[in-house]
Amino acid sequence: MTTRQPPAKVAVRDQLLAARKRRSIGEVGEAARDLAAHLLAGVDVRRAATVAAYVSMNGEPGTGPLLDGLRAAGKRVILPVVLPGMDLDWAVYRDPDDLAPARYGLLEPVGERLGVDAIATADVVLVPALAVSPTGVRLGRGGGCYDRALGRVPVGTFTCALLYDGEVGLDIPVEPHDRPVGHAATPSGIRRLA
Repeated sequence: MTTRQPPAKVAVRDQLLAARKRRSIGEVGEAARDLAAHLLAGVDVRRAATVAAYVSMNGEPGTGPLLDGLRAAGKRVILPVVLPGMDLDWAVYRDPDDLAPARYGLLEPVGERLGVDAIATADVVLVPALAVSPTGVRLGRGGGCYDRALGRVPVGTFTCALLYDGEVGLDIPVEPHDRPVGHAATPSGIRRLA
């Protein structure tokens, strides 16, 4: 899933992935509940009609409680579907039965595809990351999917990376294609980035 990356970026990514593998199932579950509570209480999410989110994987901060909470609050939730060229299509999420195993160990919605530009209709965009810099530059897994998708998000939209405490404010090597996010959510709360 990775493209050719600068060695410094690869090294930071490897360190962060190793740290995530050391987290216990209990810690991941507690972080998921705390993240959901902060985001669902936040004014931007409360006001949103449509939220672009994702299904967490491999030690990422869990999104299960968040997805359940968004649906319970009556939000339209759209989830990504990875296309062969590493771009993201989108489909509406209704419940966990709507998800099917996909490439790269992901779970993706099986409903009607909305197109790559559907992310532009979201009032809130929640994205995975391994870390973010103080200015919102995010470090992903290296495929570039979310940099492409974030390029379609209108200016002023609430964009937020979901992370663990300690993964915010790191020095991230920046490349020209990197798209920043405006906020980071951790189990400790939501932080606005410069």
